Amino acid sequence: MNFEISFFNFQLSIIEVIGAVIGLFYIISEYRADRWFWPLSLLMSAFYAVIDYASGIYANGTICVYNFVMSIYGILVWRGIIQKREEDKGGERQISSCPNRYWWQIITMIVLLSVVLTWLLGLLHESSYPLLDGVSSALTIVGMLMLAHKWWQQWFCWMLVEPLMIALFWLTGNYASALLYAVFEVFCILGAIRWRKESI
Repeated sequence: MNFEISFFNFQLSIIEVIGAVIGLFYIISEYRADRWFWPLSLLMSAFYAVIDYASGIYANGTICVYNFVMSIYGILVWRGIIQKREEDKGGERQISSCPNRYWWQIITMIVLLSVVLTWLLGLLHESSYPLLDGVSSALTIVGMLMLAHKWWQQWFCWMLVEPLMIALFWLTGNYASALLYAVFEVFCILGAIRWRKESI
């Protein structure tokens, strides 16, 4: 059963509104790089898996499952439980810069994943918007990996993802989520500035 509310002639599902509220706390905690970020990421991933699958955004729905798993990994890395670096103080990973040696891998991964996911979604005729769904999913996969390592440049992936997600959610009638991702875009710019200043 999908409960809906009407807001300025827009129909909004209750689950989408709750997901958007969780998402707002999620982006604020990511911006602040605080320990509540990953638990909120787990919760947001669960809500948006349901929203995306219901809207025919299948790649992004599957990516939410991936984000759920990556959130568990992120908790372990940020807390210094796995892959602890010498420069991390007090057991918690510090914000840092992505090493130059990884950039060619990051760009290659984004391009290859975008092509493969878009092709698969088009081939299966399941996704409502295969190009938007495929490219945004590829960027999300890479962005979550960079975020788990607490590299400040992860914000660049999200700066590219958010406009694609705004378009996807608007086209599929998920207006609260489209608005949320517009707010996310502002936080991406602010987050990049803040994380760059705090990076070691």
